[in-house]
Amino acid sequence: MGSTTGPRGTAHRLAAGAVALLAAASLITACGSDGGAGGAKGSRAGGATGVDDGSTLTMWTRAATRPQSEALVKAYNAGHRNKIRLTVVPTDDYQAKVGAAAGSHDLPDLFASDVVFVPNYTSSGLYADITDRVDALPFAGSLARSHIKAGTYEGRKYVVPHTLDLSVLFYNKDLYRKARLDPARPPATLAEWDRQARAVDALGGGVDGTFFGGNCGGCGVFTWWPSIWAGGQEVLDKEGTAASLDSATARKVYDTYRGWVRDGIVAPGAKDETGTTWTGVFPKGKVGIMPMPSTTLGLMPAGLDFGVAPIPGPDGGKSTFVGGDAVGISATSDKADQAWNFLAWSLGDAAQVDVVAAHKDVVARTDLAANKYSAADPRLVTINRLVADGRTPYALKFGQTFNDPNGPWLTLMRHAVFGDGTSVEKDNKAVSASLAD
Repeated sequence: MGSTTGPRGTAHRLAAGAVALLAAASLITACGSDGGAGGAKGSRAGGATGVDDGSTLTMWTRAATRPQSEALVKAYNAGHRNKIRLTVVPTDDYQAKVGAAAGSHDLPDLFASDVVFVPNYTSSGLYADITDRVDALPFAGSLARSHIKAGTYEGRKYVVPHTLDLSVLFYNKDLYRKARLDPARPPATLAEWDRQARAVDALGGGVDGTFFGGNCGGCGVFTWWPSIWAGGQEVLDKEGTAASLDSATARKVYDTYRGWVRDGIVAPGAKDETGTTWTGVFPKGKVGIMPMPSTTLGLMPAGLDFGVAPIPGPDGGKSTFVGGDAVGISATSDKADQAWNFLAWSLGDAAQVDVVAAHKDVVARTDLAANKYSAADPRLVTINRLVADGRTPYALKFGQTFNDPNGPWLTLMRHAVFGDGTSVEKDNKAVSASLAD
C-alpha cells in the first residue's frame, strides 16, 4: 500500500526525524519563503511548463511508492533532455533522511512525501512555493484536492499529487452468489455491509464475512474514518489539534465492528493483525467483503471474481481516505524551472493516462477518471471517481497519534472493538491531547 496510513506506514517513525525537521526549519525558511533559490513561482522564466535544457535533477521517493515513481521517471527521461536521477529510500528511513538533509542543506531537487506528512514539511519551509505554477495549469481545478489541500500552507501551494492510494470495499462475487446476494449490488450503507458480511459468513466451510487490521492504527484510520466521513461527521478539527472520534456516527461504526468480533464474522487473526499481512487475506477467496487499498486491485489473482465499491456510512453516503504521496521542489534547489518541467509533465494527459492509468494506478486528475485503460475495467472508474469524494486529514502530530503502535488512537480502536466500547469518550480525549501536545 502506498500510504503510510496503511499497514507498512512510517508515521510512527516521525518522532525520530522531528528534531531534525525543527532544526532545519530555521535554516530553510529563509530560502523557501520567496520561492527558493531557483525561483519556483510561475512568474519565473520557465513559464507554465518549466525548462527542458538537459539538466540533471535529483529526486527522492520512499520504497512504498517505488513502482509508480520509477515508471514516471523512466517515461520522462525517455522523452526529455532533462534527466532525473531517482533515489529510492527505505520507507522506514525516509523521514529521518529528509530531516538530516534539510539540516545540512542537502535536499534533492525534488522529493516526494507521504501526503499525511506534507504539512510537517511545508510548515518547516522545506518545499518551494509553486502556487503560481500550479494555478497556471489548464487542469488545475481537476487535481486531487486532498493532496493540494495537504500541501497548502498559509494560503500558498507547495506540492502536487504524485501517487494516490484510496480505501475502497472489495467484495467476492462468487461468495455473494453462493450466499444468494446480488453481486451487482454492493452495500450502500454500513447496515447493508453488516447484513451482507453475515450472509456470506453463514456459508461456513472456512468462509468468513469480513476482515480488518485490529492491531494496526493506520489500517483503522484508512478504512474506518471513511465511514464516519460518509455519515457527515468530521474526525478532526481544521487545525488538526482536536478529535471528535467519540461522535454518535463514529460509535455506530465501532459498534458494527464490535458486533462482527463478538459474533465471529471476522476471519481469524484480526485482533493481532498489525498490517503486515492485512491485504493478503482477501485474495485467498475466503472473505466476503472488506475495505482495502485501491493499489491492491492489480495484485488480485486472475481467477478471483470480485468487485469494488465506495465505503459507506451508517445510513449511506460514501467517502475514501486519499493516501499516497505528494511531491514538490525543495526550497534549496537551484533548478526549480527544470524541476517544474517534470512536475507539470507528470500531471499531463500522456503521463496520467499512458503511465499511471496503464499501470492500473489511480490518476491524479478527476477529469481523467474515465480513460482508455479504465474503460476496460469498470472497477478502475469507480476508484478514480472516488477521488472527488475523498479526504486526507491534516494534523502535524499525525504520526505519534494515529500510526504509533503505542499511540492513543490504537488504544481507542481496541477498546471500542475488542472491549465493551465504554471508554470511547475518555480515549478520544487522549487522542486530542496527543494532537495538541
